[in-house]
Amino acid sequence: MTTTIDRGAKAPELSAGRRGSHAMRWWVLAVLGVAQLMVVLDATVVNIALPAAQRDLGFSDASRQWVVTGYALAFGSLLLLGGRLSDLFGRRTTFIVGLIGFAATSAIGGAATSFEMLVAARVGQGIFGALLAPAALSLLTVTFTEPGERAKAFGIFGAVAGAGGAIGLLLGGALTEWANWRWVMFVNLVFAAVALVGAILLLAKHTADQRPKLDLPGTVVVTAALFGIVYGFSRADSHGWTDALTLTFLIGGAVLLAAFVAIEAKVAHPLLPLRIVLDRMRGASYLTVFVMGIGMFAIFLFLTYYMQLTMGYSPIRTGVAFLPMVAAMVLSSTTVPSLLLPKLGPKIVVSGGFLIAAAGMAWLTRIGLTTGYATHILPALILLGLGLGGAMSTAFQGATSGVQHEDAGVASATINTSQQVGGSIGTALLSTIASSAAANYLSGRVPDRMTVAQSMIESYTTSFWWATGIFVVGAVIMAVLMPNSVPVPSEGEPVLAH
Repeated sequence: MTTTIDRGAKAPELSAGRRGSHAMRWWVLAVLGVAQLMVVLDATVVNIALPAAQRDLGFSDASRQWVVTGYALAFGSLLLLGGRLSDLFGRRTTFIVGLIGFAATSAIGGAATSFEMLVAARVGQGIFGALLAPAALSLLTVTFTEPGERAKAFGIFGAVAGAGGAIGLLLGGALTEWANWRWVMFVNLVFAAVALVGAILLLAKHTADQRPKLDLPGTVVVTAALFGIVYGFSRADSHGWTDALTLTFLIGGAVLLAAFVAIEAKVAHPLLPLRIVLDRMRGASYLTVFVMGIGMFAIFLFLTYYMQLTMGYSPIRTGVAFLPMVAAMVLSSTTVPSLLLPKLGPKIVVSGGFLIAAAGMAWLTRIGLTTGYATHILPALILLGLGLGGAMSTAFQGATSGVQHEDAGVASATINTSQQVGGSIGTALLSTIASSAAANYLSGRVPDRMTVAQSMIESYTTSFWWATGIFVVGAVIMAVLMPNSVPVPSEGEPVLAH
């Protein structure tokens, strides 16, 4: 039975009728957007501050990766659990706990006096981020159930999710250069405070007439599986694909993932009901975000290297250079779902988005030691923003298409998990390819300054060609798998009226 959602109010004393008003839903979206931006920023904002943190706290180059990996491991392995907890105990409660925990661990990270304290704080951010991210998307899913409003809301949310990484580069550069590396952590307190006030005032309380049940075997197995996969790919980046421990984690993670599927098919209350991923619209949407996560890594990492090491850009100037991509992504995310999606259908929108992004990535392969931003980078960034923005916002809608309110959290967590695992694979795969391309170029040549500089260009362009191919493959897969019917809105959530 479908229930009408009570969507939130300015304050508890307002009537239930006022709480369901159009104006309140858009304020809820603003709160969710702030929280989502905070989580997405953390994937890139810390990277730029790492050298300064390393100098301050005195840890080695070998240890440095754990500041990034610690967050990725906790976040990636606990997302499905976090999503299911929001279904069982209420999205509002989970969202608020996630916000408070994320803020507290960010404060600890900003005040870190040792490497161990900083890594522990990053792991804590990952744990609470795994609660926060699925809760935010599932709140959006059960709040916007009218097709027209849903398209606009998911477009805006998709723009935040897609552009957050680039904004993180700019914010990280600005805070590190103008303030202190610790502010890349402390700034989360501002985001969290705004979102927390909005959540307490606007989000309606969840009600349930059944006692929550958690699939403990499934939870343990999938958490271990995702940990193994994310760590395996992270380790492959630094130790190579033939390293025994790398292979152990990757193979073990894959085996545990297969075991998880077998468990979910049998248990009475599965952590991830297989009906969520076996639906063609939702399954294709998860695959879209997964493929996008692999390819997008090349944009941010290698293009950042190129701008700073070859073109001599400062961290702030690098962040500013990415802004046209952010603008294109926002434009595409906010217009495609409402204007093109109803007319063309998701199959054409997503496949077309991948092809436009592939064209942008192919454009980047033309960079060299003396090429300019306006001719070789700007057009590519605009194409990438337009293509990825439209595809991502459509996939976000499709990933939660037609889900019942009791499954909205885990459906939302699955899209975050797809993105996280895709990003881990992209990091390891494209870094390995880039390193091999540089080594091949240097082989048989005198390693003088110009030769080494050109070898780096070869590594970047090779990774861009591979990312181009990945996006083209994504377009073909979506043309085959994704249905061309407009995603169906989700069911509203039963909540307590005041």
